[in-house]
Amino acid sequence: MDYNSEYAAAGAGIGAGMVIFYLAILVLVYAGLWKIFVKAGKPGWAAIIPIYNLIVLIEIVGKPMIWILWLLIPCVNIVFAVWLYNLLSKSFGKTEGYTVGMILLPFVFIPMLGFGDAKYLGPSAAEAQAGFAGGNNPFGVNNPFNNTNDPFNQPPTTPNA
Repeated sequence: MDYNSEYAAAGAGIGAGMVIFYLAILVLVYAGLWKIFVKAGKPGWAAIIPIYNLIVLIEIVGKPMIWILWLLIPCVNIVFAVWLYNLLSKSFGKTEGYTVGMILLPFVFIPMLGFGDAKYLGPSAAEAQAGFAGGNNPFGVNNPFNNTNDPFNQPPTTPNA
């Protein structure tokens, strides 16, 4: 096989061009993430640390830290990453359409969120953090779990011997 042909040189040039293009896209996405972190009051350098950036994103959207486990499990992480992107766009006042854009074209929508005029409104999942006390009580005033007069809802007592 002749490796000195012009086809080999053209293939190497195309491959090098694609690598440079890919690295430029990565720099654009990470620069957008850096700005998103700064807007949310977190350190910008956290965007470039592989697992720590997920932890900071979870803090920005207001979800519990167990989410880092869900984001590391294969197949499950796809669902939770989409959910995390949705909560991130909601934290900046964007809609579900923006979430779709962040998933399909992250090299466009993540820098738009970071460098654009979007303001951080606070964690979008903060209402879930408060639990039932934050107004999310599905039972209303008839919460069976807060009834202190119910003898079956008391901690067990030790019998006297």
